[in-house]
Amino acid sequence: MPSLFRAHRQALARRLPEGLILLAAAPEILRNGDVHFRYRQASDFLYLTGVEEPGYALLLDPARGAEALFVPKLTQAHAVWMGRIPSLPEARETFGVRQVRYREELPAVLRKWARGKTSVHADSRSAGIARRAVGARRVRTRELQEALQELRIVKTPGEIALLRKASAATGAGHLAAMRVARAGLYEYEVQAELEREFHREGCPQLGYSSIVAGGANSAVLHYHHNSARLGRGDLLLIDAAAEYRGYTADVTRTFPVSGRFTRRQRDVYEVVLEAQDRCIELVRPGRTSMELQHRGETVLAEGLRSLGFLRGG
Repeated sequence: MPSLFRAHRQALARRLPEGLILLAAAPEILRNGDVHFRYRQASDFLYLTGVEEPGYALLLDPARGAEALFVPKLTQAHAVWMGRIPSLPEARETFGVRQVRYREELPAVLRKWARGKTSVHADSRSAGIARRAVGARRVRTRELQEALQELRIVKTPGEIALLRKASAATGAGHLAAMRVARAGLYEYEVQAELEREFHREGCPQLGYSSIVAGGANSAVLHYHHNSARLGRGDLLLIDAAAEYRGYTADVTRTFPVSGRFTRRQRDVYEVVLEAQDRCIELVRPGRTSMELQHRGETVLAEGLRSLGFLRGG
């Protein structure tokens, strides 16, 4: 796995061959008291390092081919509460970065590496550190953001493998939810089975908060309560996905709680299914997302008009 992230760093270095590149891990977010929300690494930092813990930073010098990963210097008190602290050699082996230093060394190393450089490309989380170390005039943020956006659009074979893992777990979760759903259950009970299957498949993180919406709740685009009781004639919409190593699926499915569609429900479902199938047929290199959207909207409009939901030409 370190080779995947090393290839990402090399690709970024080719995009920004001049100056330095600096990124920082996402901070922890306090929930209340001394309890934090479950940690999720910043996607760009994860893309370049594979690090899923807070407190790290990455510094690249493309011209020299140099790279350094800065790790938090944690205390033994932290180890008592949170677990074992990896050593610098262990971090070097785990993440495949040639230099591994403590985070407190970052300002001094940054000043040293920046000698003779005209710019430091920094992300939003590290821009303040860079400005204090080398001065505001040399710090740039836009080029790094644009380069990472362009790189991450095209997935490598290694990334596709991670996406397949997340997608397989997501499919298993949706099928588990379909098997358990029945009238009288609460939406959160179906959610529990869905997310339990994600965990069983090795994906403890969610791609986003699960939407489990029965009956009229399914018409609320970002419904989040998941607290209503399911009725016999309800349709149940589930929009949920598992995440694996920072890569997620995004799947929405709608099915009858009773296990059988009414005729009207089936008619509408088949219109939506036809729109999906027609869009998938159109997917080819060179096509744009707007072309797919137009195809889907056209099929939906024609289908809903044929069912009497829409009028006009």
